[in-house]
Amino acid sequence: MKTIAKIALAFAGAAVLVSSCAKVLEENPKTRYTPDFFTTELGIDGGLTALYAHLRYLYGQAYYYNSLVTGTDEATWGQSADGNFKDADMSGAGTLNANTSRSDVLWNTVYTYINTASGIIENAESVNLAPASIAEARFFRAFDYFQLVQTFGGVPLDLGAGELAFNTSPVRESTRNTVPEVYTRAIFPDLQYAMTYLPDEMRLPGALTKNVARLFLAKAYLTYAWWLENPGDIPTYPECPRTDPDGKSAAQYFQLAYDLSLEGINNPGPYGLEENFYKVSLGANDRNKEIMLYADHTENSEQYNGSSLTYGGGGAPDNFSGWMLTWNYPNMTAKSNTGANINPVLRTDAQSNGRPWTRMAPTHEALATFNERDKDSRFDGTFTWIFHTNWALGGNPAEYVEGPNGNQIKMNEPFLTFIAEDDPTVQYTFNASQEVLGVSPNYDSYVITPSGVSRNAYPTIWKLGPYRTNTTGTGQPNAASTRPYNIAKFSEFYLIAAEAAVKGASGARSARDLVNVLRARAGKWSYQNNARKEYVADFSDELTAATPATITIDYILDERMREYYGDGFRWFDLVRTQTWAERAGTFTICGVNPSDHTPETFHRDIQKYHYLRPIPQGQLDNMKMDKAAKDAYQNPGYPTE
Repeated sequence: MKTIAKIALAFAGAAVLVSSCAKVLEENPKTRYTPDFFTTELGIDGGLTALYAHLRYLYGQAYYYNSLVTGTDEATWGQSADGNFKDADMSGAGTLNANTSRSDVLWNTVYTYINTASGIIENAESVNLAPASIAEARFFRAFDYFQLVQTFGGVPLDLGAGELAFNTSPVRESTRNTVPEVYTRAIFPDLQYAMTYLPDEMRLPGALTKNVARLFLAKAYLTYAWWLENPGDIPTYPECPRTDPDGKSAAQYFQLAYDLSLEGINNPGPYGLEENFYKVSLGANDRNKEIMLYADHTENSEQYNGSSLTYGGGGAPDNFSGWMLTWNYPNMTAKSNTGANINPVLRTDAQSNGRPWTRMAPTHEALATFNERDKDSRFDGTFTWIFHTNWALGGNPAEYVEGPNGNQIKMNEPFLTFIAEDDPTVQYTFNASQEVLGVSPNYDSYVITPSGVSRNAYPTIWKLGPYRTNTTGTGQPNAASTRPYNIAKFSEFYLIAAEAAVKGASGARSARDLVNVLRARAGKWSYQNNARKEYVADFSDELTAATPATITIDYILDERMREYYGDGFRWFDLVRTQTWAERAGTFTICGVNPSDHTPETFHRDIQKYHYLRPIPQGQLDNMKMDKAAKDAYQNPGYPTE
């Protein structure tokens, strides 16, 4: 391949692209680092801190989040979506290309920190750095390369100073390595080192451990095994044979993923499954034992939070992904006992509410995947589907508002419910506001049926909702979330092993056994989240008995949606298993207007080349190359300017 221009690399805290690097250094001279910085203990500590902090620039960043969720079988664009979301949806409302793909967030972020990690690794001996600290740097370098190779295919290992070497001079030439080279020369060796030398226990809360490295190595083996097998005949780039340089087969890598996952389950370290699904995402239980890696934030300090505590700017490092799947519920109004129309459900910083942006909406098919919601707690622990009145938090002294049947709805009672099944008695009609809500003699609240879920009104993403302990009244609903963004969960070990078992791996536990561990947990209730009351019940036996005798990849993907809906895993899941077009090619939802409660079917044009995202146009623009060279660097199917 021709040698062509590429990223101008910087150090921790600086920007990746040439055009922005000078600006950052000029405006923030205190963030400039020289190569000598990494030969000092302070520099190494600063570099390691930056590696943890850089997670905030990806996770919680809503435009990168969009690239991982919109256009999958989890979500489509919502009523207030702009081009970022319509382009990602692949359904004709926009166009995904090198200018519009928000996977640019990943590309434009991680090379800085890959180079930072290499700087730490290369200078470790000069500062007598312990192997455990080197292992942290090697983990993050592998972590970033793993995200890149899943997204773009083969990517550069040489950043200007040699393969995996620390680069101190920005360059504008590059050669992309192949997918096998990225895995076998970078990802696998770094994660294997990390798994060997990281401690069993966290040195600090949230710090890496041996089992975190084990989880990502298992996931990398699983992903690479699918790539080698290539059952969907998906093209790769740069083009290369689907063979492993070390001579291993896809079956061997599936087995490695299985074995490592069981090893992780049997040697959990400080991690484990929460006793019920509700507690996994409960704000009051953040940083729990099930969460193995997170991008951290805090409600106590803007400096350590990384962003404002009172205002959300809609850009990294704000954690604002939870706004995207939140519809504009404060638009609802109702007549109070005083005769005045009031907003019965105010915007607050409670986890059940949050800031509405309505950029994304769950499809009917996604919601239907939660098909046992009276027994399976995962729907209740994922969505806000009952909207309770809270007008008193805004200082309104009203005693009640009128309900759909002339009934009185008081404070903290349901005003709108997204019911579980279609009901022929439900009639959609204007309430006191412009919203068109369902009315039925069977319900004391307004309702929306499953077939009436629209781009305008839908169950919102409770699990990513905000949580504060230091606010009163409506709190700070317009500020970014101060919660950690969860990146990796212990439960993944079970589904990675189950997926590998479906693909032929063997061992002590079958795919059904592994899936049923999570289904049994899903059947255990201690609290009804949306009803807001204690509820002790155990439907484990019913849920595990209902699990099919033969587990398929489709069933694994259904379970992954029930466990991880809205976590930002989905695009990678569908690309890995090469099922994106099959599972997300057709979907159903109602329209954008308050009166739209008639389902429409939409189709996505997902071509095989779409399984790789385009190299960002901004990256190509900053490289010194002619158009032919740019075309050669870009992934096929995406035109360059």
